Amino acid sequence: MTGTMRVPRTRGGFSGILLVLLGLWGGLLPFAGPYFDFGFAPDDTWVYNTDRLELSIAPAAAAVLGGLIVLFSAHRAIAMLGAWLGVLGGAWFVVGGPLATLWDVPGVGAPLGTGDGRHLAEQLSGFAGLGVVIVFFAALALGRFAVVGVREALPPDEPQQESAGTTQPLVFGRYARENAGPGGPAEPVRPPAPRPPGDQRVAGEQGGVER
Repeated sequence: MTGTMRVPRTRGGFSGILLVLLGLWGGLLPFAGPYFDFGFAPDDTWVYNTDRLELSIAPAAAAVLGGLIVLFSAHRAIAMLGAWLGVLGGAWFVVGGPLATLWDVPGVGAPLGTGDGRHLAEQLSGFAGLGVVIVFFAALALGRFAVVGVREALPPDEPQQESAGTTQPLVFGRYARENAGPGGPAEPVRPPAPRPPGDQRVAGEQGGVER
């Protein structure tokens, strides 16, 4: 059981890197977006308030932390815990805004874009669409860590046990002399089989000719 909990660190590399990058994007967009006129009001950089903490920083931190765990963990259970953190962070990006209105949180601010297309792009890239992508890659990591490979299921000493349990057949006669190399074991000497009474040797038989 212990052997199956060990996994290669490369298994969660792709998902882990993307979770970290997507989490950083979601956490930094409300603060650095006004540099590129893409983000949320006010039109000033690095404006902090509790609304942005609850709706952007907290889920982004969960996604980044989960991605780092998935990226560097070599233990199956710990890596799956990191993937679940990513799932929770992505889900909060999607549903956090509507749920936060229950405790009078208006949101991180109005989109900075002037057209409907810009408004949609900012909302999707900052919350709903971003959260769906994070959940997808976190679920992908969960699926990869839930599968036990054939090599992981085998005990570490399985090849040694198989080689130690095999036996070589005993070979006598001409084949033993041909296969024995220099310094190899000598052919075992087998005692002659007892002859039945009245049996006589024939010419060419080992042991001479019966007269």
